[in-house]
Amino acid sequence: MLTVSSLNQSYGGSRTLWDVDLTVPEHSRTCLMGRNGMGKTTLLKCVMGLLPAAGTILFGGINLLDLAPEKRAALGIGFVPQGREIFSQLTVEENLRVGLGIRKGGPKKIPALIFDLFPVLKQMLRRKGGDLSGGQQQQLAIGRALVLEPKLLILDEPTEGIQPNIVREIGDIILKLNKDVGLTVLLVEQKLPFARRVATDFRILEKGRSVAGGPISELSDEIVHAHLSV
Repeated sequence: MLTVSSLNQSYGGSRTLWDVDLTVPEHSRTCLMGRNGMGKTTLLKCVMGLLPAAGTILFGGINLLDLAPEKRAALGIGFVPQGREIFSQLTVEENLRVGLGIRKGGPKKIPALIFDLFPVLKQMLRRKGGDLSGGQQQQLAIGRALVLEPKLLILDEPTEGIQPNIVREIGDIILKLNKDVGLTVLLVEQKLPFARRVATDFRILEKGRSVAGGPISELSDEIVHAHLSV
């Protein structure tokens, strides 16, 4: 579904990504891993068009590098950024409505699935986003990405700063979306137990380079020690 080939990215004169290759098969749950500062968020931002890059990024056979971020979203890519980035002064309902109309022929009202997955959001439709707890804001951020009924959902550290019960709930929702709805998932995650529970595949970045990957069952203690341990 998503194929990144020979991707390079630089901030000024400093190279951040070096010939990165990444394949996210359709219906997979691929976890992008690596220590802090290794280029994971940069890679996701390149996929979404939020940072310039050189190379090839194919989504359903279409080269995304020629498209603006909103055009990439319109193709069916939902993005949940690190830190959530909800609109704190807008209500929950207004945050969710932001995604409506992005996809041609997409939904014109908030899909019922959002409230099935996150019933707390239905109870708080008129609350401002900034008044929600961290876990509720994360649910809102995921719900906002799902409003456009994407084919691919990209999440950047969805469990960061979230209480344990919500972390498990987010894992359950990712599994449900993948297995029941057929959604393909690409996520950045630091928590090993969460990654092993949720992912089907893993890829590791180190200093902006792809250094390891495969089925999540092959994420051995040796690989963890070499590339993930602090």
